[in-house]
Amino acid sequence: QVELAESGGGSVQAGGSLRLSCTVSGNTGGMGRWAWFRRAPGKEREGVASITSSDKATYVDSVKGRFTISQDDAKTTLHLEMDSLKPEDTAMYYCASHRGRWFGGVPLEPQLFEFWGQGTQVTVSS
Repeated sequence: QVELAESGGGSVQAGGSLRLSCTVSGNTGGMGRWAWFRRAPGKEREGVASITSSDKATYVDSVKGRFTISQDDAKTTLHLEMDSLKPEDTAMYYCASHRGRWFGGVPLEPQLFEFWGQGTQVTVSS
C-alpha cells in the first residue's frame, strides 16, 4: 500500500526557517503531482503549494516569495523550504500526492490528490 510520511516540523521564532520533507513508500513509481496543505485550529484546510512531475509549481498568495516546493529526480520525495515564517503559518502541514500527471499548475484542491500523510506540526512564535 502506498504511504506518505512527513518530517521536519518544529517550533521557530518569527522570521526563522524550516524545511519539511515527505517520502512515499510502497509498490509505486514516482508521483505525477505533489502538494502541501495545512490546517490551523479553528480554520479550514488550506492548500499551500503544489508541483507537477515537470516541476511546474503553484503557491497560495500568502506564501509566495517565502516558501519553495521541490522534489527529487525520482519523484518519490517532496520538500517545502519555508523562510521568513510568520505566526500565521502555524498549522499542521500535510503532504499529498497523485500518480497521474498534470499539465500546467495543479490547483490547490484536495480532491486532486489520492495519497495523504499524517502531518507534521509547525509552530511560529512572535
